[in-house]
Amino acid sequence: MRLFLLPISTRRSLIYCQRLNNQLSSETTYVDKLTTRASNTWLRWEKAEKGWRTGWQRKVTHYGNKLFETIPHEEWGLKSIPPLSKRRKDEELEGKKEVEVIFPASVIAEDKVKLALQEFAGDERQALHTKWMWATIISMPLSAPAALIPVLPNIPFFYMVFRAWSHWRARSGSRHIDFLLDNRLLKLTTSSKLQMAFEAGGLDVSMKKFDHDVGEFREEALKPISKPNAETDVERMLLTQSNGGLVSELMDVPELEEHLQRAIKQVEKALRAEKELQEEKQDLDNVNKEGGPKM
Repeated sequence: MRLFLLPISTRRSLIYCQRLNNQLSSETTYVDKLTTRASNTWLRWEKAEKGWRTGWQRKVTHYGNKLFETIPHEEWGLKSIPPLSKRRKDEELEGKKEVEVIFPASVIAEDKVKLALQEFAGDERQALHTKWMWATIISMPLSAPAALIPVLPNIPFFYMVFRAWSHWRARSGSRHIDFLLDNRLLKLTTSSKLQMAFEAGGLDVSMKKFDHDVGEFREEALKPISKPNAETDVERMLLTQSNGGLVSELMDVPELEEHLQRAIKQVEKALRAEKELQEEKQDLDNVNKEGGPKM
């Protein structure tokens, strides 16, 4: 296997594990087979024909996919990393075979890569997934009444099963990274192709920001001059939706595109929310200053 560490913004990254072809057959477990079967069923439901017999399947997948989009990209990325079984652990220790971590050196420094990996493998991350895994398991009985609905399967129950498995798998991926870090089995490798994709993405982001800034220039020029902000390290995007496909294409990892598009969308949404919150706070501060106590 090999890992990709892909900065989405200047502060947030996506981790993804590509399992090589010669590993897929030998490392397939019962859980993997069950997961593949569930995925095939979901795809079949997505393509179900309209009608009263199968129409509900398309609706379930439609709303289900919307729910999946809300799952943090960090969780999706960690789930791509295979669990650390005893067999795998022994093979990695005895063979001392390093796992490549591919990253764009022009965007993120090597020491930042190590910090990001430690964050993905940290106790806080593992505790988060453990907490929500058990919370989901405990809440499963609450979905029992849905089983009384005729014809339809117990969708809430199956979703909770999926979320419990998802958190377990993400925690397992985090523990695997922790193991590789502790035993120094990670090999940091830069990629010129990946750097090209990020440079193109950075150019796209810069052009969009330029267009946005031109539109706001006149409004900003009319505002009173204020003191410079002490916070200079403002988080900014490094990739856009249009460049997620370019990264996966140049690296020849088609399945990576979906993960990148999801991560980019989530980070963009988070940055917009943070910006709106800061603007509301600034407006509130201005109102308080203008409407302060009068003598």
